[in-house]
Amino acid sequence: MTELVIVERNGDCLVIKLNRPASMNAFTIGMHGELAAALELAKDETLRSVILTGNGRAFCAGQDLQETLAKDSPISDFGDHLDRYYNPLVRAIRALPIPVLAAVNGVAAGAGANLAFACDIVIAARSARFIQSFAKIGLVPDSGGTWLLPRLVGPHRARALAMLGEPLDAETARQWGLVWNVVDDETVLDATLAVANKLAALPPSGLALIKQALDDAMGTSFDEQLDVESKLQRVAGALPDHREGVRAFIEKRAPNFARRISAS
Repeated sequence: MTELVIVERNGDCLVIKLNRPASMNAFTIGMHGELAAALELAKDETLRSVILTGNGRAFCAGQDLQETLAKDSPISDFGDHLDRYYNPLVRAIRALPIPVLAAVNGVAAGAGANLAFACDIVIAARSARFIQSFAKIGLVPDSGGTWLLPRLVGPHRARALAMLGEPLDAETARQWGLVWNVVDDETVLDATLAVANKLAALPPSGLALIKQALDDAMGTSFDEQLDVESKLQRVAGALPDHREGVRAFIEKRAPNFARRISAS
């Protein structure tokens, strides 16, 4: 049987590739299962980053509607389907303590777009398009879309994207803050690996704490976030990686950071 998700290790990075190119990497229950297993592998303490990408001309077209409309479809309650598959997926991505990067190699539609936006850093091919396609079939943006979009682009742009369902090109997505960088199509994975290599040279514990701080900031007031920063900075300042970084700076040498995330 064809692997629905291809998993490869590239140095310190785990590359996870959605592999239903004939269906634009649209989600099926089977692909959800393989992707969940791949994200379990991403918990390996020797890894420093994860890249999500797609095989073929699309990143991910969202839910496979052929599966949804089939006479013997296992999908009858869409809320239950989200609870079983999509919500655990985006929660798993957000919970990983290492950076998760999206190499958006083509169309990212519906849940596929919001899967990319749930990642920490998004690199897009010039041909990539981001589409909130839910309204056109009478559905609500899911997979975190209604939470992520207003915070990424502001409430009015989020409403227009969600209600009109019009494609957003990669360069506009970059200008709006949805995408970190736009590169030539044939270089998107290499460009994302280059960013992953830069992250691998940084202290993993510090990156994990940065992720935690930024996630916490989404639900706190400014005053509360100052307390969060104090708490996390206390932890960061006591870790060996901070001391090593300071010594390396003073001694004008490359730092030798820990290979794994440390709590003490």
